[in-house]
Amino acid sequence: MNSRRIFLKNSMALAAISALDLPLKKSKPKLAFSTLGCPKWSVSEIISTAVAQGYQAVEIRGLQGELYLPKCPEFSSPDQIAQTRKQFEDKKIKICNLGASTALHHLDPEKRQKNLDEARRFIDLAQQLACPYVRVFPNDLPKDQDREKTIDIIGEGLLELGKYAEKANVTVLLESHGEVIWKDVLLRIMKQAEHPNVGLIWDIFNMWSVTKEPPKEVYATLKKYIRHTHIKDGRLVNGKPEYTFIGQGVAPLTEAIDALKSGGYDGYYSFEWEKMWHPEIPEPELAFADYPKSIKKYF
Repeated sequence: MNSRRIFLKNSMALAAISALDLPLKKSKPKLAFSTLGCPKWSVSEIISTAVAQGYQAVEIRGLQGELYLPKCPEFSSPDQIAQTRKQFEDKKIKICNLGASTALHHLDPEKRQKNLDEARRFIDLAQQLACPYVRVFPNDLPKDQDREKTIDIIGEGLLELGKYAEKANVTVLLESHGEVIWKDVLLRIMKQAEHPNVGLIWDIFNMWSVTKEPPKEVYATLKKYIRHTHIKDGRLVNGKPEYTFIGQGVAPLTEAIDALKSGGYDGYYSFEWEKMWHPEIPEPELAFADYPKSIKKYF
């Protein structure tokens, strides 16, 4: 009898909470950072910082100034790759993404082939590292190329890479980047490249700083394809971004992250601190320590 009373009491309490629509706990985001933010660091420095600052993963966009990862000693042979993978696994830090420089907009057959071959090398490397994603760029809509043909060839190349990646159990992610940052253009490309091993990286500030499309609308349009996010903040000075720590700029991160949360997004919120391209911004030690604290307020 007592057990029944306790059961009924607990059931009523849970029903009351449900009726009030009160969350039982706050969601905890999965955090990563890109090595674009620490272009001089070794693998050991990257891993130790990730552990110390509470990150769950790292996306590798170059190591010690080298962007083409197969050229790096850490990835130069099967043994070296296995050793590098073990360094991350021993500290329980995942490699969540490899950032290739592949650009899919080229109509020139030789340039196109070179870029596709690079992406394939990254897909092969990702397989060896048990890394789920490889990033590629769309990337531009050159004035000396037919716009429609360029958009079509981006989609064709992305689908070709997705089919290749399927064999490696890797997903190819197109980043909203360059001149291909409008939601409707991205939607067209993603529909053309429809494949289980093809997805999208939503770089929130990258898109919004140019298009000013509301993040809620962007997410509603592209939700189906978004597998990964790049998070950064900044101010616009004379039309160009000046990067800041999270929460100190004008990026509409609240709207974007609210949309991601309400839509059930369960991927990484990856901090992209562009130190490689902007050496004048604060050092990675400061930026990587700030991000986990600053991003909390959005959750």
